[in-house]
Amino acid sequence: MQNKNGNQQMLESLMKQLGPQDKKRLDALLSDKAACEKILNSPEAQKLMKELGGK
Repeated sequence: MQNKNGNQQMLESLMKQLGPQDKKRLDALLSDKAACEKILNSPEAQKLMKELGGK
């Protein structure tokens, strides 16, 4: 598992690849706690987190 700095660097790298419109949409999503929880609790997200986290 990556450390906190590694995760931050990966996030920054991914954010740089987004266009301005996508950045705005992502910022809006991340500022909405209910929307984030809904996405993270979806079966697709749960499966992906298990695959990535090895849990």
